[in-house]
Amino acid sequence: MASLMENLIEVLEKESGEYENLLALSTRKTPVIVAGNLEELAKITDEEQIVVGRIGRLDAKRQEVFADIANVINKDVKTLKLSDLIEILKQRPEEQQKLAKVHDKLKTAVHEVQKVNGQNRTLIQNALEMVEFDVNMLQSMKAAPETANYNKGAYNTGAHMGVGAKGFDAKQ
Repeated sequence: MASLMENLIEVLEKESGEYENLLALSTRKTPVIVAGNLEELAKITDEEQIVVGRIGRLDAKRQEVFADIANVINKDVKTLKLSDLIEILKQRPEEQQKLAKVHDKLKTAVHEVQKVNGQNRTLIQNALEMVEFDVNMLQSMKAAPETANYNKGAYNTGAHMGVGAKGFDAKQ
């Protein structure tokens, strides 16, 4: 059981470290979103995907170790929570303290990542709304009414108000 607890604490510490890396990347991403620097945003997103992959592998390892611990203490792995395990470890205060500390650290890191990602999501939504507004403005300019301009032969030239020869070209 002691080695399983050490494995769990080690995996949780690594997972917490990766969430802190993810938090640093998410925090770095905020000013990039505000600046609209798409190249830098793509680089940061690629780095985030690498970190998320490592978190996924650590999470799978954590679940495996947690299942082993649940089998040893004869508890259902589906209902056993980390906070329950901390409570069960009253007889082992040193392990209980280590596990509680890493649990709190991980919980704080995950909460901070969620908070920063929520802010980034809002910024991206606002940027998308601005792009949509700009596109709508360009489209409405093209749909401006025709003028009543006639040429020498008394034919309507069909010119549109407010629209020059150049407009928004989506093909570029």
